[in-house]
Amino acid sequence: MLNIILFGPPGAGKGTQSQKIIDKYKLVHISTGEVLRKAIEAQTSLGIEAQKYIDDGNYVSDDMAIEIIKEELDNHKNSNGFIFDGFPRTTFQAQKFSGILSKYSGDVNVMISLELEENDLVERLKNRSKESGRPDDSKEEIIWKRIEIYNQTTVQIKDYYKSLGKYESVNGIGEIDVIFDKICAIIEKYS
Repeated sequence: MLNIILFGPPGAGKGTQSQKIIDKYKLVHISTGEVLRKAIEAQTSLGIEAQKYIDDGNYVSDDMAIEIIKEELDNHKNSNGFIFDGFPRTTFQAQKFSGILSKYSGDVNVMISLELEENDLVERLKNRSKESGRPDDSKEEIIWKRIEIYNQTTVQIKDYYKSLGKYESVNGIGEIDVIFDKICAIIEKYS
């Protein structure tokens, strides 16, 4: 089973690269953000609760994120593996993650981090808002808050996976296919 964490700040290109990885490696894509956006749109209890966090540019709680992951894994028990986008976002989540995956006879193979400068991220997110209409990308102060939260709470996960020998980084600026080729070379190394 191949389990990849595609990591990076908001706007790094995780969604774009995830789709290419899914197509090539036949993995199931689990995006906590996507699950939450659907729940918000459907106004489920999860969506209503998540909306409170997201409207302010915050992440959902660790417990909520872990429950989403467990449910998604249960829904795809017979897959070849997974690409995780937006999870884990805290060291607590990362530490719990291996235990969760072990129930499915797996573990994280590699975390691939897409690296970009903050100003590039802001511009990408503002452009994405125009294209997709995502409200969390439309206000610059919310974008900067998301980047700040990423830098304060999420970026430390890199060190966790580095300590496990499961961390690689890729420059997220450039041609989509060139970035994808670099990601594939990393996946081949760890699969």
